[in-house]
Order: sequence, then structure tokens, then C-alpha cells
Amino acid sequence: MLHSRRAFLTAASVAAIGCSRRRATGYAGYCLVANRDGHSVAVIDLSTFRLLRSIGLGTAPSSVVAHPRLPRAFVLTPDNGTVLEIDANSLAVSRRVRVGSRTASMLLAPDNRALWVLCQEPAALIEITLDSFQPYRHIQLPSQPRAFDLSPDGRAAIAADSVLIASLDRAAVEHTVAVAGPPGVISFQQKGAQIIVGCEADRSVTMIDAPTGRTLVRLPIAVAPRHLCFADEGTLFVSGDGKDAVVIIYPYQTEVGETVLAGRAPEGMAVAAAQGGARYLLVSNPATNSVTVLDVDSRRLVAVVEVGREPGSILITPDNQYALVLNEKSGDLAVIRIAALAARRFKSAPLFTLIPVGQRPVGAAVVTLA
Repeated sequence: MLHSRRAFLTAASVAAIGCSRRRATGYAGYCLVANRDGHSVAVIDLSTFRLLRSIGLGTAPSSVVAHPRLPRAFVLTPDNGTVLEIDANSLAVSRRVRVGSRTASMLLAPDNRALWVLCQEPAALIEITLDSFQPYRHIQLPSQPRAFDLSPDGRAAIAADSVLIASLDRAAVEHTVAVAGPPGVISFQQKGAQIIVGCEADRSVTMIDAPTGRTLVRLPIAVAPRHLCFADEGTLFVSGDGKDAVVIIYPYQTEVGETVLAGRAPEGMAVAAAQGGARYLLVSNPATNSVTVLDVDSRRLVAVVEVGREPGSILITPDNQYALVLNEKSGDLAVIRIAALAARRFKSAPLFTLIPVGQRPVGAAVVTLA
């Protein structure tokens, strides 16, 4: 039944390319998908929307980070504390480095010259320079971390037992900030001037002044914050357990704006810019195997798109032409054409295509080819 649906969707997408007034074009790049249960990375050619190959890793990956200018991507395998580099030209693992016994997450440095990896065993934030692909600076942490973010002015904000603010240049923790509950999701805002941290236990979002570590405000919200998505510097969307809605926060005003219905049990989010200036917030709804699309500015429902089973993360291609949805249970990648959303307000929108990728896809990134 699933294969029949895939065949139908693929045929429909080909027909759409040929018959649409605005011809759909592919993207000159690859989408690399981390398959946790498949212990592999799937490579999707976004110019043809086909699976090129699957790169076996021998252990479970959790995330993929793409270099914005070079044909490279980096894969984190947390259970053995290893980072692997994938060359997009050869579609093979080119380098690897082990930084600890267990890792939580990784980010590319703002200058794109290094990776920073958050280790849980040992508790540390470790820099890997891309030239040598070896550990360089280490920031020791007082407790086991869960998440982190980097600012353009050289700071790290780390969610551990408390919020830790570290200087990357000095490789040292400068401030420790206590919050109401165990901190979870964390992000810099306002070009690094402000830190936003979500606490699931007490359903709150706390804003912290990054240079001084001073708490600015604690905002109780209607959901347990698990995901943050910025539409711009002044608008933050928050999703999590507790309500079939997303919460809108205005960081400049340090206040909660409103709560907007966004399908059942919202999870992953992404913002896409459409032609004509419209902006869409796409929200995955794993309980209903769908993606809810809202207009960022009016907060109105634009469309609902049926995708695969248990959609999670959503990413947008750099040209804002497609949304790529990871369906964790059905093991495929749903592709939504952004241009197809505008003319279907309050109606179901079509799926562009559905591509099998592997077992339990949990993370992905788009590598642009020269």
C-alpha cells in the first residue's frame, strides 16, 4: 500500500513539473539524512529527487550539519562520541575524529572554520578545527549538558543544571545563571545580546542578558517548550507538550504575544519565504501524519499537508522552493513545494513527492554543490 502511494506521488510530482504554470525546478545540491535505526546517512539528489546512495556508519547518527560554502557535511554519532566528515563529491566519509565517550550535539562556528561539539562524557564543549579535523580548545563544564548555541560575537550558551555562558576565545565559563527548572532548548537572539532558554518542567521561557548573565524576564507559557523557531529577530515561535498550538513570543518586548492553533501536538517547525513576500510557518504534527502551514504575519491557517508517518524535523532548501519533512516512522522524506501553498488557503495542499530514505530519519542538512 505504501509503495503504491509512493509511486502515485512520484507520478503526480512529475506531472506537476510538466503542467504547472510556474515550472518547478530542482535544487543543485544534496540532502543528507541521518537514519538513527538504520545506522546510515541517505543521500538525496535534490535536482532529481532521487535516493543516490546510503552511506553506512556502523552506529546511530543523530544530526547532520552542512558547510554553507564547501561541499562537505558533518555527522554526529553520539553513542561513540564521534564526528564524521562526508565529502559531497565522493559521497563517502573522508575524515573522522572521536571527542568523547558520549556527545549531545554539534554546531558549526559562526566563521565556518570549526565545529563545536557538546560532550556529555566528559562534560565539556570541544572545538574541532576544520583544517586539522582534530580537537583544539576544550571548555570544561561543571555538570552534564543537554543543549547549546553559539553567538556571532564569540560566546556559547549551554543548558546544563543551570545556564552556562562561556567565552570561546578564553575557553572558560564566565557566568552561571540559575533558572526556575532544568533548562532545555536554548538559543541566542539579537545578534548574541540575549539568550532565550526554555524549561519544560515549569512551562516557562527565560530571557537572559548574555554579556552580564543577568536574568531579564521569566515568561510562563501554555506549552512545555521543546522547540524554538525564529521567524525574524522580533518573532519567536515555541512548540511543545500541553496544547495543540504554538506560542508566539516577542523577544524585543520580552513578552508573550499570543497562542495560535497549529494542528494536533505540534513538534518541529521551520519558516519559509514565498514569492510575493509571504512567509509561512510549517509545523509537523506526528499524531496526525501531517504538516500544518500558517501565515507568519496574519497567523491564519494556509494549508494542511498529509505527509508520511510521524513527521518530525522540517528544513527548507536554501532557495526557499521546497520544505523537506523527515517522517520518522515511515522512514521517508516528504517534499512540499512552497509555491503550491499560496493558492490553497484553508484546504489540503498537495505533496510534491515522497522519497524513502531509511529507518527512523532524525536529522538532515542540505549541501549546496558548486
